[in-house]
Amino acid sequence: MATIDVVEFEIGGENYAFDIHLAREIVEMIPITPIPGAPPYIAGIINLRGEITNVIRINELLSLTEGKKVEDQKIIVLVSNGNEGSGIGIIVDEVHSVNAVSEDDVEQLGDTISSGIDGFIKGGIIKVRGCR
Repeated sequence: MATIDVVEFEIGGENYAFDIHLAREIVEMIPITPIPGAPPYIAGIINLRGEITNVIRINELLSLTEGKKVEDQKIIVLVSNGNEGSGIGIIVDEVHSVNAVSEDDVEQLGDTISSGIDGFIKGGIIKVRGCR
């Protein structure tokens, strides 16, 4: 049975996860420079060791409330995949852990997402066995 390593994080009291290979690093909140005229889900840009990184408010895309004060949040910087542009970071309330998940426990969402974010989601719901 194949497994996927995922990083589990929290936004607005809900837990989410994505493939650990998508995450380059996790950083404490640092000052974000706003971009005038940007959509609400774009928090702005940060200078991360000389690299300009776009920062996205993922809670805005998912229509979630923020659970923590901004200074207590984290930024998960994603792997750039050689896009020859700037990197991307997402703001999350908390990063919990890295877990191995069986591919059989990932329920595909199919056509159930219609809120305009379907282009941002791959995979589906991870079925958790037992309690923590």
